[in-house]
Amino acid sequence: MISEPRPSGAMRYVLFDVDGTLIDAVDNQRLVWRTWAERYGLDPDEVYRVALQTRPMETFAQVAPDQNPWECLAVLHELEDEDVRSGTYAAFDGASDLLSALQPWAWALVTSNYEHRVRGRFARTGLPVPDVLVDAAAVEEGKPSPVPYLQAAARLGANPEDCLVIEDALSGVRSGLRAGMTVWGVNTPVAVDGVHRHFGSLREAVRDILAFASGPQPHRLEGSAAVE
Repeated sequence: MISEPRPSGAMRYVLFDVDGTLIDAVDNQRLVWRTWAERYGLDPDEVYRVALQTRPMETFAQVAPDQNPWECLAVLHELEDEDVRSGTYAAFDGASDLLSALQPWAWALVTSNYEHRVRGRFARTGLPVPDVLVDAAAVEEGKPSPVPYLQAAARLGANPEDCLVIEDALSGVRSGLRAGMTVWGVNTPVAVDGVHRHFGSLREAVRDILAFASGPQPHRLEGSAAVE
C-alpha cells in the first residue's frame, strides 16, 4: 500500500465501483458467461477465467477469434439484460446504510457496466441511486484509464484529491490511482495492489468511509458544470 494523497480541504466525495463493491454479482456474472460459452461450444471455466481479466471484446478475441465480435457482444448483452430482469441479486452488507447516509450530490457510481443494468440491480436491492452515474457508454476509455473517475469528479464539481474511490478490482484501483484519488479496497481477502487501505468487507469500511465524507466542507468548485 502507498501513502494517501493529502486532501485539499474542500468538500469530500466518494466514488463507488458497483459490481463486487456494492452489489454481489459474482454468481450472476459466472452464470452469464457460462451460458454465453455454451452457446459457442466453449469451455465455460476457461472463458470465465479470461473474462475476469479482460474487457468483453478482448475476451472474444482470445476465446472465440473465429467469431464476429459484435455478434458475440450482442449475445452477451442479451444474456446480461435477461439476468437483470430475472436473476437474484444481493447488496453487500453495509451498502444500504452507507449510501443512505451520504448526500446524493456527494457520491457517484463509476461502472464498466451500463446504466440501465445498474439501475435495475439497484431497484432490485433497494439501494439509492446518486445524481452522478458514469457508465461504459459515458466514456471512450474504460478502467484502468483514469477517464471514468475523472469524469465522475468533474460532474460532481470535485477536485480529484478530494475524492475517495471504493473498489474491489485491480483495473478499478489503477483507474482511481491514475486519476490522483485516494483508493480503498473492499471485499477481497488480501489487498489489491496499490490501494491506500484495505478492508476485508464493505461493512468493515462503512465507518471510515463516512468519516472521510464528513471532512472539511467549505465549498464546491466554482463554476463547475456537468460533463455530458
